[in-house]
Amino acid sequence: MSQEEQPFVLDPSRPMDILDAACPSRDVFVDLADKWALLMLLSLRERGVQRFSELQRSIGGISRKMLSQTLRTLERDGLINRSVDGRATPPLVQYALTDLGGEIAEETRVLCTWTHTRAAKVHEARVAYDRRNAPTAG
Repeated sequence: MSQEEQPFVLDPSRPMDILDAACPSRDVFVDLADKWALLMLLSLRERGVQRFSELQRSIGGISRKMLSQTLRTLERDGLINRSVDGRATPPLVQYALTDLGGEIAEETRVLCTWTHTRAAKVHEARVAYDRRNAPTAG
């Protein structure tokens, strides 16, 4: 088995610490913390299996380039599955959550609920901050 084919094994003597830049959990967290990743996972959880163009429409404001990059990252991380039906013309490419992706998509519900209920307070805080920090005319 080549080095590329060997599975990744965590060092059991090293505790996970997401704040440690060298911790393996950190790069997973960074992938998930990307704004497009969470929105994509949410869309797949809420709307189910989707084609590329369906995903792009469901996530307002994402470019085709960012959609492609995010899909590749999530597929590499084992969170989504890309399936291709070559019998169709053109080939039918669809994206779906894996079991692992479904787990994290479900966990994002708490963040979504908080965001829905607290968005007004966050916007109020932004306005207050901007007023306090506005350049003075003079």
